[in-house]
Amino acid sequence: MSMFVGEALFGEGNEIAHIDLLIGSKDGPVGVAFANALARQSAGHTNLLAVLEPNLAVKPSTVMITKVTIKGLRQAVQMFGPAQAAVAKAVADAVSEGVIKKSDAEDLVIVCGVFIHPQAENDKKIYDYNYAATKQSIINAMGNKPSADEMLAGKDKAAHPFRGF
Repeated sequence: MSMFVGEALFGEGNEIAHIDLLIGSKDGPVGVAFANALARQSAGHTNLLAVLEPNLAVKPSTVMITKVTIKGLRQAVQMFGPAQAAVAKAVADAVSEGVIKKSDAEDLVIVCGVFIHPQAENDKKIYDYNYAATKQSIINAMGNKPSADEMLAGKDKAAHPFRGF
């Protein structure tokens, strides 16, 4: 398969983490999206590579894209700090644990959408929640979860937490 899609929500309050991600080969549509995310920056949407620390990027190479407009330095630091560290650690752990095969780590790329609420304050929660959501998103993507059968079985009892009614 040329593209795996994952999603997960974790946490609560303003630090809640919602991750949407794509995993695919560098020479496929996810590779194109990866390159475009790095090459096409705009005000309030500064995309960045996931790194464990400066000069130690993760494999598969992962670009983090903002899902909301970054409107201040605090929010930017949260994206470039606890969220970046969390996403990077989740990717590294996914490879370490075999969720993503180590032999595929150089051929794949990840495009990871990250939500940072403008009123988020607790950096530890931002880290913890984004780690959990990213890890679960990768597990979901690589396991093709939910399956069509799981989706159909849950569709009539689903209760979206933010649907507004």
